[in-house]
Amino acid sequence: MRPVHITDTTLRDAHQSLWATRMHTADMLPILGKMDSVGYWSLEVWGGATFDAALRFLDENPWERLRTIKKYCPKTPLQMLLRGQNLVGYHHYSDDIVTRFVHASKRNGIDVFRVFDALNDIRNVEVAAQAINDCGGHFEGAISYTVSPVHTLDSYLEYAQQLKELGADTICIKDMAGMLTPFRTEKMVRALKDQIGLPVHVHCHYIGGMAPMNYLKAAEAGADIIDTAVVALAFGNSQPAVEMIVAALKESPYDTGIDLDLLFEIAEYWEAVRERKKLKRGVTSLLHMEVFSHQVPGGMMSNLVSQLELQKATDRLPDVLAEIPRVRAEVGYPPLVTPMSQIVGTQAVINVLTGKRWAVVPTEMKDYLRGNYGKAPGPMDRAIVDKALGKETPLSPDVRPGSLVTTTYDEVAAEIGDLAHSEEDVLMHALFPNEARNYLTLHQEGAEAAVFMMGEEVNTVMEGEEPVDINQIRELIKIVELSDVNEVTVEEGGSKVVVRKGAASVLASESDATCVPTAGANATPGAESAPQDVAVRDTAERPATWKPVVAPMVGTFYRASGPSAEPFVAVGDGVDEGQTLCILEAMKLMNEIAAEESGVIREVCLGDAAPVEYGTVLFYYEPTA
Repeated sequence: MRPVHITDTTLRDAHQSLWATRMHTADMLPILGKMDSVGYWSLEVWGGATFDAALRFLDENPWERLRTIKKYCPKTPLQMLLRGQNLVGYHHYSDDIVTRFVHASKRNGIDVFRVFDALNDIRNVEVAAQAINDCGGHFEGAISYTVSPVHTLDSYLEYAQQLKELGADTICIKDMAGMLTPFRTEKMVRALKDQIGLPVHVHCHYIGGMAPMNYLKAAEAGADIIDTAVVALAFGNSQPAVEMIVAALKESPYDTGIDLDLLFEIAEYWEAVRERKKLKRGVTSLLHMEVFSHQVPGGMMSNLVSQLELQKATDRLPDVLAEIPRVRAEVGYPPLVTPMSQIVGTQAVINVLTGKRWAVVPTEMKDYLRGNYGKAPGPMDRAIVDKALGKETPLSPDVRPGSLVTTTYDEVAAEIGDLAHSEEDVLMHALFPNEARNYLTLHQEGAEAAVFMMGEEVNTVMEGEEPVDINQIRELIKIVELSDVNEVTVEEGGSKVVVRKGAASVLASESDATCVPTAGANATPGAESAPQDVAVRDTAERPATWKPVVAPMVGTFYRASGPSAEPFVAVGDGVDEGQTLCILEAMKLMNEIAAEESGVIREVCLGDAAPVEYGTVLFYYEPTA
């Protein structure tokens, strides 16, 4: 007998894949004890998108979630997904922060670290691997599996050997797009067992329906561990159901030995949660099945649909699916896993919606083309690189991308100041500064919400008026800052409270509005929300020679690269063709909007951080030609 061990993904990848990572810790608590008693090899409970989703959408501290699960699951090793030098974020962090984050994760309850790099660039794994080994964690090196002309069995074996040399305890085949087939699985597992010699862990998403067959062939080829999820959160974009796999392996040499009756008891609990919260089941549609053609992972597909819904362009999905392989080939066939799935997918969406391929290139795509994310698996289209980067020289292959990030832990700690009460708080701020600051501000012990009117805390609006409930204002701030809602207005007792993204207004009447910052904002009370050179004129006042620069997508308008940076352009500035005018944050990426010809900026139409719709005029300029 050589039983196959099972990792349960219900509490991380499964609900990230099906429920948009919206599961609260309270949903987990009643069933954790029984899940701990199953006898899983590990419970994947943390990492991936769970960290920022807890802060961004659930008003939860991700560190506290980890500690709570560890308390209720003392017997089963807890596992997380770590994006190498990206940790649980979407770009590289300094070596100092990577090391501290790994040690803090181990200290708070993580036993198994599954570490992957989107490009299978071993340089992006080195620092995290060393930290895991130093703190006594289990280092599982993951191969990001994909299909392309440059991804071969030999290339995967070479990468697995590099992971072994870094001290990997196990090797994981990470099939995030559901692209593995049964006989490829068998061949790859056998080769890894024979030539690398480490235990093999197979992770497949169901998507096109191959995963259960892959698992059977993996077991026959010598795989040691496979990933499943409880049936209520299985199938579709998630993993196969644990109940199905355990039943399939019964009375075989690979029998897991897991109690099916206990699994069904756990499944009933999760089915009740699913029904109560009106959440969808995992299903496989024709679009999912076509993954073997378009190669778009399920999670990426969900994101693309959301992006197109936001842009009011869902009818363009077929065009985007046709554009993705084209973009991917042009940039060297990166595996479509975070963050490359977002970067490639968003570029394809922009290319389709603007009708001008590579006319708008997000900062993140430029960073990838520069080599800042790592080495592309294959050669990139030189014309595309030159068009996006101009005369810039990409990073030398001798330079490790993570070494270029110099922000230290101490600098981050100084920036967040007294809001942070622990190393974990500082690390939250290092990874997600805006979300962490909002959370820590709202959860200061005994602190009042940071809402002001004319420099004073709002507990009454003005003498003679009904008091404004400070707790109600706190709730309004939470709704706005931690959701996609841009503005909430409440009228009560003769007073009017308006909370907007980044600013709260407390009014006694419509005419005396004063915009001031909400919790976590950097502005000062009473500050104007728009720079002085923003002036919106009547259309008739503009000379016929002025031309508009319009938003190519729905997003948020930023005049500068950061809160303390100077605006890219101001009224009266001369600009050259290709010069950056502003940033439009859309689809989680920062898109630089460039001048299409040389000219002089005549009007800035919006204040900083203003939301814009497709076609909104951002600037007017007068061509110089």
